[in-house]
Amino acid sequence: MRNLTTASGIPVVDNQNSITAGPRGPVLLQDFHLIEKLQHFNRERIPERVVHAKGSGAYGTFIVTHDISRYTSAKVFDTVAKQTETFLRFSTVGGEKGSADTERDPRGFALRFYTEDGNWDLVGNNTPTFFLKDGIKFPDFIHTQKRDPQTNLKSAQMMWDFWSRAPESLHQVTILFSDRGTPDGYRHMDGFGSHTYSLINADGERHWVKWHFKTQQGIKNLSAAEAVRLAGTDPDYAQRDLFNAIARGDFPRWSVEMQVMNDAQRAAWEARTGWDAFDLTKVWPQGEFPRLPVGILELNRNPDNYHQDVEQAALSPSNIVPGLGYSPDKMLQARLFAYHDAQLYRVGTNHQHLPVNRPRCPIHNQQRDGAMALFNGGSAANYDPVQNGAMPAAGGFGHGDAGWQLEGTAGRYDTRATDDHYTQAGNLFRLLTIDAKRNLIENIAGALSQADATIQDRQIGHFLKADPAYGQGVSAAISRILNRA
Repeated sequence: MRNLTTASGIPVVDNQNSITAGPRGPVLLQDFHLIEKLQHFNRERIPERVVHAKGSGAYGTFIVTHDISRYTSAKVFDTVAKQTETFLRFSTVGGEKGSADTERDPRGFALRFYTEDGNWDLVGNNTPTFFLKDGIKFPDFIHTQKRDPQTNLKSAQMMWDFWSRAPESLHQVTILFSDRGTPDGYRHMDGFGSHTYSLINADGERHWVKWHFKTQQGIKNLSAAEAVRLAGTDPDYAQRDLFNAIARGDFPRWSVEMQVMNDAQRAAWEARTGWDAFDLTKVWPQGEFPRLPVGILELNRNPDNYHQDVEQAALSPSNIVPGLGYSPDKMLQARLFAYHDAQLYRVGTNHQHLPVNRPRCPIHNQQRDGAMALFNGGSAANYDPVQNGAMPAAGGFGHGDAGWQLEGTAGRYDTRATDDHYTQAGNLFRLLTIDAKRNLIENIAGALSQADATIQDRQIGHFLKADPAYGQGVSAAISRILNRA
């Protein structure tokens, strides 16, 4: 047994009795061990994430299985059979840190690749779409998923009021309330980068890309009744399932795949469909842009300490390595700022120094000081001297990325009157089996029936535009529920 010490390494003689003035006290302020112990205890919690607060994570390995060098020069893909260390954090989105793993909610799928060119973070969900296409609406949307400021209760009224006024959410709402709305743990669900990103090859050519992670364990979902039961009997169900599977050597795996289109294909597709390829509420049809195999992702190591590795994990979609890039996706552009800013507040100025966040490659910069500066540059200069002589060519983003063409006048553009919010949601509804349609309708009706009649009518109007049977089914189901009540 190791001898107990303070955080400064000073031996602790007695960890059972405070220093007091006589056997009955009072306690003396000079008991530095007691004071340090209480002070640290008061500060053991960092602020929980505003979204994705409840999560699980594990380390793993990405293995390249197919050559995609025609699309990207990223070193992580440069050799078939190459292995790269990864970290993957799963989460629910709207609930607090103590909420149940089985709530009807999207699941976060935040994946880090520790590459030789630095950390590449692909921060997505278990759905290929999202509720919004513009980050300016995101704080308002998340407020509706939290608690009413007066009652401190979750509010169906707030949620459906927002969704019914934002028909762009219809596609994601349909996914959320479908049979896939509550995955059976984290191992039995797919993951998606969701946003459109870039691939840049050695010749500086760009392809737009969407990332897919297809579970090799098979898709499994919970019924609404089973999800509610587990929320009461085992609220940490997904955490327990993931940890125990890895602990017993049953390592979960995902096939890593991608959809790609070049800019000419993008322009032609947009002209034909009227859809924006960078719109996060839309998918790219796989008949036109099939999934291409890339590699295998395996999770094979549980963290030794949850707080150290999972709670303090700080991933951001702004972490892009050479050969990869962003897109004009408005939600992505907002997240490029918001994630890193949230981590500076939540974990601290030097959160990248922590083991789970620290790159596995050498780091050289002039960032210095601040709280918890674990790697503060030693005696090296804390400035970068102005360099004379040849400089990189102007324009582009660097790393071989020449940038993309911009056009138009800067301003706020409202496209709601012309956007098609209904076709893809209707297509999804029509693809469902009869039983799946029934479950979708019943799940929506159960939640929407808790909002007032004006909101119900507004939302049903959106369902009707997606598919008449969709709207009529929800309307009839709500009537049945309210008549029973």
